[in-house]
Amino acid sequence: MRRLLLSLCLVFGCAGMSAQSFRFVFDQSKRLAIADAVAIQPSDRYSADAAYGFDFIASPQRLDRQVPFFFSVRVPDGNYRVRVTLGSTRHAAVTTVRAESRRLFVESAATRKGELREYSFLVHKHSPRIDATRQMRLKPRELAKLNFDDRLTIEINGDVPACAAITIEPDTVSPTMFLCGNSTVVDQDTEPWASWGQMITRWLGHDVAVANFAESGETASTFIAANRLAKALSMMKSGDYVFIEFGHNDQKQRFPGAGAYYNFATALKTFIDEARLRGATPVLVTPTQRRMFQQGRIRETHADYPEAMAWVAQREAVPLIDLHQYTRILFEAMGEEGSRRAFVHYPAGTYPGQAVEFKDNTHFNPYGAYEIAKCVVEGMRAIALPLAGHIAPDYVSFDPARPDDVDAFHWVDSPFFEAEKPDGN
Repeated sequence: MRRLLLSLCLVFGCAGMSAQSFRFVFDQSKRLAIADAVAIQPSDRYSADAAYGFDFIASPQRLDRQVPFFFSVRVPDGNYRVRVTLGSTRHAAVTTVRAESRRLFVESAATRKGELREYSFLVHKHSPRIDATRQMRLKPRELAKLNFDDRLTIEINGDVPACAAITIEPDTVSPTMFLCGNSTVVDQDTEPWASWGQMITRWLGHDVAVANFAESGETASTFIAANRLAKALSMMKSGDYVFIEFGHNDQKQRFPGAGAYYNFATALKTFIDEARLRGATPVLVTPTQRRMFQQGRIRETHADYPEAMAWVAQREAVPLIDLHQYTRILFEAMGEEGSRRAFVHYPAGTYPGQAVEFKDNTHFNPYGAYEIAKCVVEGMRAIALPLAGHIAPDYVSFDPARPDDVDAFHWVDSPFFEAEKPDGN
């Protein structure tokens, strides 16, 4: 009966907080007791009828097995407080937790045999629908993205993954950090691609909902035209933040009225004005550098777009994070050869089905995205942005001139790989 009621609430919607709060137990031992929780079995698969269950890859045949899994629950658009109880009563574990399109929340959490530890974080869920007459215009490759389906998905992964329970409940009060940008910001679904927007959740996601509306190939003006900004605005409330990073693709526009101080600056002002109308704080973020070296130094490839963004920020009294400069320092510290390991540079055959060598000097791998996310955090701290008060307690100050050791960075791949590079360059 409990399963039936939960399914009906998910499918048809139920009034009240309790109807939208979901509790699932995977560890069936008597030690773990969560009131009103659904005891999950390997046979519980997500479907239109069940509306919750294991998803995308095979279910664990035994729930005490040390294997990764995806678990999905159908929920309406909004922010959700997710609590995962990690560990096992039967074995030691090292678990990484991601959500939706590979947003990192819990990083290699180690638990001893018999130890259960709870981690809490906020996950933003959105669909393309804005209202009865409008929706975001998705690109064909976005149609299969976890960010835009009808469910909230939790990925349990890691060296020895173990999850004993998951609870999900709506959150309407915590601040939301809306991300507007291109392929350097977007949540990338597949290995080996990654962007800073899906890594910054590691440092803010416990206390802030990160709503990533960025997409590969977008410019400031096409982002608006595709109703991406309209969708974000429809979910925005007073006290939220809007981070705006463009420039990579804008510089390639060649229509009448294009230009850094013309169409681009006007589009940026639209973001700023719309955010402020809703009581949100706009933050401009200059574009990340490309990996283009000349005599050991990064060569400028963004024309006057970073300067135009700084000009708009000053004119409109908007906070500015100079990610352009942070990433220049970061990549030069890595060096021309060393910086390859922050980008998608892999010989053919590194991934199953990879027939050609990857040589991409714009798009990051997980290590590069992780380092750049730290640059954004440092940028927040440098300008004393109030949002910096929500940085995770275990965050350690980062100097882009002293990058983290790439060999010490540990990332367990998701099971999904894509050979096609993201739009834009």
